[in-house]
Amino acid sequence: MPVKKGSFLISSMHLEKGLFSRSVILLCDHSSRGSFGLIINKPLRMDFPEELLSPETTRNSHITILSGGNIQPSQIMMLHSSDLAPEQTIPICDGVFLGGDVEFLQRQMTIAEGPQIRLCFGYCAWGAGQLDQEVLSGAWFTHPGSQEHVFHTEFSQIWPSLLKSMGGKYASLSMIPEDLSLN
Repeated sequence: MPVKKGSFLISSMHLEKGLFSRSVILLCDHSSRGSFGLIINKPLRMDFPEELLSPETTRNSHITILSGGNIQPSQIMMLHSSDLAPEQTIPICDGVFLGGDVEFLQRQMTIAEGPQIRLCFGYCAWGAGQLDQEVLSGAWFTHPGSQEHVFHTEFSQIWPSLLKSMGGKYASLSMIPEDLSLN
């Protein structure tokens, strides 16, 4: 599959150390100028400032905080399943949108059965042609993006699930344990 906006980048075994180890990135933009995306399978355990996410007003249980990447880790980007603010959001793949302001987030938090929301701290980026070279070298595998994997697959299962669905040698890679001493 060619590298394009809305696809997943699945880290290969070449990237077995640090943040990119077994990472899955949703590619949010890819052009001749460069690329950027958000890691979708690395949850963060942290408290959020009460002025933004107040426990008293938060009814939406579908909000998760993720490490979106190693660039500007204090910047927050929002992936969500709501198509209610088209003037503020960019469709990434079917049922997955990027963007929205603080008021949008705060409104969605008050809805008990509100949209799925992934608050991503940081992002991943590549210069012109860099990502294409990394894919050609085998550092990343590509797969069509899906709402199912962004919002409904257990974080620890996204990487192996995508590889299994690709079959063949990829399915074999999905069964290699993180701790190779367990092999």
